[in-house]
Amino acid sequence: MTHPGYRLRQELAEKTVIEPFLGIYDCFSASIAAPYSANLFLSGFGFSASYYGLPDIGFVSWADMVQVAWRIRQVLPGHTLLVDIDDGYVDVHTARYVVGQLEHMGVAMVMLEDQARPRRCGHADGKQILPLPEYLAKLNAVLECRGDMCVLARTDASGEDIFRRVEAMSMTNADVLLVDGIDSVETMVKVLGCTDKPLLFNQIAGGKSPRLSISELRALGVRLIQYSTPLLFAAQRAMEDAMKTLFADDGLLSYDPAGGSIGVAECSALLESNIRQCSARS
Repeated sequence: MTHPGYRLRQELAEKTVIEPFLGIYDCFSASIAAPYSANLFLSGFGFSASYYGLPDIGFVSWADMVQVAWRIRQVLPGHTLLVDIDDGYVDVHTARYVVGQLEHMGVAMVMLEDQARPRRCGHADGKQILPLPEYLAKLNAVLECRGDMCVLARTDASGEDIFRRVEAMSMTNADVLLVDGIDSVETMVKVLGCTDKPLLFNQIAGGKSPRLSISELRALGVRLIQYSTPLLFAAQRAMEDAMKTLFADDGLLSYDPAGGSIGVAECSALLESNIRQCSARS
């Protein structure tokens, strides 16, 4: 059976257009996103929020991330999964072990960043960056131990340091590069001129990066696009609205399937589709 990472590498080599990576944080959000793209991104921001109820500043445990990735792979085996592994969970040995676990379960690509602890969301202030030689040593150790799985090298640098790091990462065997929190189209164009590797652009509502359409990004030469948090943010608003409505209506549940309401039948239908996908694979 062809490894998803090998298939992704073939797409990167042969296709101009790669479907967007949609940010998910558990099996349910993955099930919602699955019909819209073949590519899913297990976001550290979303997972930290949903699993721990904490901000994305380094609370995520490698064992928890591996476990949720495995669960997503079971219900959506046909999808391409990119997993955020932060800084590799501090040390090189843990990073290599996590990569081995994720590759074995069919994760297509991992994202390894150059932040130092305590880490932060890529679109937050106050990020600390590892010395470049230290990050490259970790990145190369991960690249040496991976098999078919792709590796995305991410920098959270700013200013002129961005271009120095992009050039250095381009000399490695990383498959894709990401400058997170990129601040302008001009910076993006300059980054694209510094590397022959595919660039991923990460969009997050309220983040530091410019708001650009898929068509605009394609025209600039961006090969991969990632939406880290739309499902998480939509869930927050929808749940708040549902609670306000419930108590405003004296506890009466509203249900209008013709108007797009979700009830037990609609939810069950979504979940049962995952059983069919698992059965088809087996």
